[in-house]
Amino acid sequence: MPQVPQRLDASAVRAWCGLALRALGRAREEIDAINVYPVADGDTGTNLYLTVESAAAAVEAVFAGHAALADGREAFDGQEALDGYEVVAGHEAVPGQAVSLGRAPEGPALADAVHAMAHGALIGARGNSGTILAQLLRGMAQVLAADSDATHTDEQGLRLALRRAADAARQAVVHPVEGTVLTVASAAADAASGTEGDCGAVARAAYEGARAALAATPGQLAVLERAGVVDAGGRGLVAVLGALVETFTGEAPAAAAVPVLAGHARVGAGSDATGSHVRVDATVTEPLGEVGECADGTSAADESGPAFEVIYLLEAEDAAVTRLRDRLDALGDSLVVVGGDGLWNVHVHVDDAGAAVEAGVEAGRPYRIRITHFGLDDAHTTGAGSRPVRERAERAVVAVVPGEGLAGLYTEAGATTVLARPGEPPASGELVEAVRRAHAREVVLLPNDAELRHTAAAAAEQARTEGVRVALIPTRSAVQGIAALAVHEPGRRFDEDVVAMTSAAGATRYAEVEVAERQSWTMAGICQAGDILGLIEGDVAVIGSDITATAEAVLNRMLAAGGEMVTLVLGDEAPDTIAAHLESRVRESYLAVDTVVYRGGRQGALLLIGVE
Repeated sequence: MPQVPQRLDASAVRAWCGLALRALGRAREEIDAINVYPVADGDTGTNLYLTVESAAAAVEAVFAGHAALADGREAFDGQEALDGYEVVAGHEAVPGQAVSLGRAPEGPALADAVHAMAHGALIGARGNSGTILAQLLRGMAQVLAADSDATHTDEQGLRLALRRAADAARQAVVHPVEGTVLTVASAAADAASGTEGDCGAVARAAYEGARAALAATPGQLAVLERAGVVDAGGRGLVAVLGALVETFTGEAPAAAAVPVLAGHARVGAGSDATGSHVRVDATVTEPLGEVGECADGTSAADESGPAFEVIYLLEAEDAAVTRLRDRLDALGDSLVVVGGDGLWNVHVHVDDAGAAVEAGVEAGRPYRIRITHFGLDDAHTTGAGSRPVRERAERAVVAVVPGEGLAGLYTEAGATTVLARPGEPPASGELVEAVRRAHAREVVLLPNDAELRHTAAAAAEQARTEGVRVALIPTRSAVQGIAALAVHEPGRRFDEDVVAMTSAAGATRYAEVEVAERQSWTMAGICQAGDILGLIEGDVAVIGSDITATAEAVLNRMLAAGGEMVTLVLGDEAPDTIAAHLESRVRESYLAVDTVVYRGGRQGALLLIGVE
């Protein structure tokens, strides 16, 4: 048996996140299939997976940063770098000043790991259940990080953390409902509080308490009883607690089938490949009616509800959030506001999505705004009735795009898009979800970022296991994706289409103009914070002080090697005159070259340039 931790430290937090992600990955489709409350939209398992994926990535970043710091200390301890600079954990020191680096600790502090876990979950939370899970992890972090210098905690700390988690989650939900993940979390904390033993014993008690509470949820919530299923969010929490048991014992709890009442059906979008319900017993899955209809003919959701789900991150003060809760509570339902210390995740179901966003603007600065329309055929908005099974398209394109303007452009061209906001690259689960939304037998995937190649490869592999034929074209910029999309022909053989798109992308050189955030070494020399950088194929080629002049220098270098088409994608902060200036420059000096201009929105870079 592999060595397992006897106490909760940073390494245990890291292992727990990884095991929880794996457990939710295995259970995702099962949880999606039983998702009937608060909305029967079949995405609870996916939302929980994406939330934990974000938490796990944040914890991994802490360990990576700590390893880099340790390597930096070992490599540069007591020595000055070239030209009087000394490197300290990737940052430049004051010229000529020696820095005593000392010895790095063996690993991150517990507080660093749990803070990262909670923050990652907060910014990556999806849906109602994901938002509540983020608050559960934040509640645990508040206890476990109380002593910022502690390297670990014992079983008593774990018991207190589980109790604080359950209480924090319940406080975050404006109108708590029993028979949900809140009930399961409270039961887990109660069971842990009454248990003696080490962290493994406490974790197992919490898991068993949660399982028992989960089995009882149909008796507490009528919609679950009618559908014959347990609460989907609670089922996800049981999986997460099972991973905690495995963290401390090295053994995963015996997998238990989702309890389904006799004679009832599993309900939820995606229950099976055709969208039908399935009757569940020990050995057989048998198709029943269409989505929204239970075995007894009643609806999975007997009331109509708001048409939109609105989620956003919000930078705001506590007092403003208190007022925001009251306003959103009057607008809709399923209101959950989690977070603190100036950063919040807001989730609500409303009919007036604009009003929900405006309320956030009045409270502070909302961003990463996601608005989902449940649809006229969704059980939440229609009550009962049938939802026709949508036929799969033969082929689709899924693309990652860096701004709202490009997202619109790609969508008009027929692509399914994933928005990558500055500093917030999408996770593999988001790409898999986009492939599912495309609902096609064959999918061409355009990551449009060199840093996303491995993420996109993982998403493609996952989609292939679901029966989708996926081709990954390793586009490194959105302008390469535009070139690939321009030659896309769905009526062509798949392999031929992929070859043509790959060729078009590969024949497109790319560049970007951006503002330097800090002083650093580049291939073009030392840049200062605020300098304008021109990057060609990912490397800094020009350092300037004027945006237009820098962009012109970059464009001249690119066109010196030839070209037929220049694509300019303007960010929101680019000067209004830059496009006209560059177009004029191309007309005057490169007579056979055409120019096309697009608005990219908040894309991070001031300007993207493509030369085909």
